[in-house]
Order: sequence, then C-alpha cells, then structure tokens
Amino acid sequence: MADRADIANELIDERMAQALAARQGPRRHTLPVSDECADCGETIPAARRERMPYATRCVACQTRREGRR
Repeated sequence: MADRADIANELIDERMAQALAARQGPRRHTLPVSDECADCGETIPAARRERMPYATRCVACQTRREGRR
C-alpha cells in the first residue's frame, strides 16, 4: 500500500503532465487512449472527460488516491 508521500508524488506527476500537455496546445496529441479509469476500470463519465480531458481516473478513485473522503 502506498504511503502519503507516494500518493502526493503521483498526484504531482499527474498534474505536471497535465500542465505540460495544456501548454503544448492542441497540436500535440497527449490525451489518454482509453476512457477507462486506470484504477477500477470503469468508464470515466463524459462530464469528467470534458472538464478534465487528461484525467486517467474516475472521481471516486482520484478522490481515494488524494486521500479525501
């Protein structure tokens, strides 16, 4: 099981990748190929995909990963 530092580092890496991808602009295709959650395998809802196109997890899994309730 990952500790808080591991979870924080993963979150930082994910947010950094999102920021860099957003900065690259629309010319570079960096969206995930899959619309399935990386943790549970369920489909990431369309509303979340629109709001956060680089999301790799559903809201529930991302919330758990960030340690929120």
